[in-house]
Amino acid sequence: MTSTLFILNGPNLNLLGTREPEIYGTTTLAEIEAACIEKARKHGVGVDFRQTNHEGVLVDWLHEAQEAGAKAVIINAAAYTHTSIALLDAAKAITVPVIEVHLSDPQTREDFRHRSFIGEAAVACFKGAGLGSYLEAIEAASSL
Repeated sequence: MTSTLFILNGPNLNLLGTREPEIYGTTTLAEIEAACIEKARKHGVGVDFRQTNHEGVLVDWLHEAQEAGAKAVIINAAAYTHTSIALLDAAKAITVPVIEVHLSDPQTREDFRHRSFIGEAAVACFKGAGLGSYLEAIEAASSL
């Protein structure tokens, strides 16, 4: 593998598969991870896949991606997408390209989900395609 993608996942995504399946589907986070690793492998790229429920940990991981020389960061910041100036600042502070992903399409949901702070620093956003959002992001990141 010549480079690594950091794939970062925020709060409550550890509950995928059982959490509101009518919105997020029944695919588990472990299944998403396996599919991401396989997709990235086909592009000769490694994956560092992580999940946390803590905002500061996501900030630390963005910094770590920079220090590690990651090819890109793919981030599903979950609810922090709409609330975290700290994540926006961290994404703006690094030179590693940041790609935003969402399983659902926040624009079709509650009004408070329409603003994406992380999106203000992202080079691309893939949303509304479930697992496909992650796979499309990997495809885009592979060509950076």
